[in-house]
Amino acid sequence: MRIAIPIADDRVSPVFDVARRLLVADAEQGVVASRTEEALEEQSPELWARRIAELSVNVLICGAISRPLHSMLVSAGVEVIPQTCGQVDEVLRTFLSGQLVGDAFVMPGCCGRRRRFRGGRGRGRSV
Repeated sequence: MRIAIPIADDRVSPVFDVARRLLVADAEQGVVASRTEEALEEQSPELWARRIAELSVNVLICGAISRPLHSMLVSAGVEVIPQTCGQVDEVLRTFLSGQLVGDAFVMPGCCGRRRRFRGGRGRGRSV
């Protein structure tokens, strides 16, 4: 599984649409096998979605994301887990353990939007 997380100062970037760096991690059996960092220089939602698809990302964990970009990513087969905040390594580790549930990593002020806005393929997690 390939997981992408936009980063800013070792934290999940609060707004995906303006992020400039992306952690891309390959995981096997719940363990990170490799990780790289990609620069994001695209200027439009269409190019961002295309770039994520070119990277063969299965899951994008992010903070806020615009509806058009969210829709394009879901259409490209990417599971999007929005409204997430926290230290990148902790979020990644928690996701891989299947524990990215509840309010621990939900952005402040989201009031349950994550559950309604989440798209993509389910992985048995309730968020």
